[in-house]
Amino acid sequence: MNLTFSCRSCGGTHGALVLDLGVQPLANNLLRPEDLARPEPKFPLRLAVCQSCWLLQILDLVPPVQLFSEYLYFSSFSDLMLRHARAAAEKYAAEFGLGPRSQVVEIASNDGYLLQNFTAAGIPCLGIEPAANIARVAREKGIETLVEFFTLTLARQLAAENRPADLILGNNVFAHAPDTNDFVAGLAALLKPAGRIVLEFPYGADFIEHSEFDTIYHEHVFYFTLTALQPLFARHRLEIFRVEKLAIHGGSLRLFAGHAGARAVESSVTRLLADEQAKGLASLKYYEGFAARVLEIKRALRELLAQLKQSGRSIAAYGASAKGSTLLNFFELGRETLDFAADRSTYKQGRLTPGTHLPIVPPETLLEKRPDYTLLLTWNFADEILAQQKTYREAGGKFIIPIPRVAVV
Repeated sequence: MNLTFSCRSCGGTHGALVLDLGVQPLANNLLRPEDLARPEPKFPLRLAVCQSCWLLQILDLVPPVQLFSEYLYFSSFSDLMLRHARAAAEKYAAEFGLGPRSQVVEIASNDGYLLQNFTAAGIPCLGIEPAANIARVAREKGIETLVEFFTLTLARQLAAENRPADLILGNNVFAHAPDTNDFVAGLAALLKPAGRIVLEFPYGADFIEHSEFDTIYHEHVFYFTLTALQPLFARHRLEIFRVEKLAIHGGSLRLFAGHAGARAVESSVTRLLADEQAKGLASLKYYEGFAARVLEIKRALRELLAQLKQSGRSIAAYGASAKGSTLLNFFELGRETLDFAADRSTYKQGRLTPGTHLPIVPPETLLEKRPDYTLLLTWNFADEILAQQKTYREAGGKFIIPIPRVAVV
């Protein structure tokens, strides 16, 4: 298939389509019941790979202000995220010798779930968060938060105000910034000469190998591998000096970078690059089976749910997540199959899922309504949710986990 393609990193014009998810609603545009009277905005959602630098990216952009001005994902509703954030903050403070004279800046700081750990340790910090409703919650915790998108212009402004950073953090935001060169240039402009950048994001190799297609939504512009990132950072005179593979979110990469030459490049970087080379990440063959594996998951899940409905079983969903929106809309699963979607976030309860319009209810509804089966859309938090729903499971309720392959637990 011929694509009109221009890589957002290297400018290459040769791209290959990896997966077409059709026309999809915005994954975090949770509707109010009165919104049903108006047309719901929907946009094409297609994933391609650049055949010059091998960066995976979506082809169809939605303006960021449409995505992030009001945002309903609050990190603090996940116990796992809170534990992960606390452990990371403690690790960085100790290893990097952070103290009262340091400056930590977090991009997309959400509700302060990570920075609150630095504040508690007496380490000065600044959050940058474009969603005003979420920034308000962080400010109520005493965390200074700018309601802004992170850009090179903002980075230069902060540096000019004598607020350069010893540590710049970005958890699950790097993939959301459409102008990736501007973002990385901003990191370089804000960073002190001996400073460090630590970014976490879903790892592109795990994403492909585990068929994690539901990680694709309009906010997630990129799906990063080290192969694709090295030239991007080098372009802005930054150097990746350490990488760590994490289990969170179905497989993530934690990347450490600094100004070129500031630190020795550790063996973790050379090892991961060699691993990616051995797997063939810089070849189309590596990506070619992805769509077929996704369609097999679709077939298996729709078949299972149809059999359960035919035998009179009731089915609900758990997790009104962006992942869930992609899966439900691509698999064409709505109220004909699923009774409701349970979610812990009080900000989401009372709303409807995008496109499929399932009512979003508190998790206690699982015990009240006792659906026979619950489709776990937030499978990346499976251990946490299965533990929380022990009583429901002991009462006979079963969970269906869709990825990497359909399983009933």
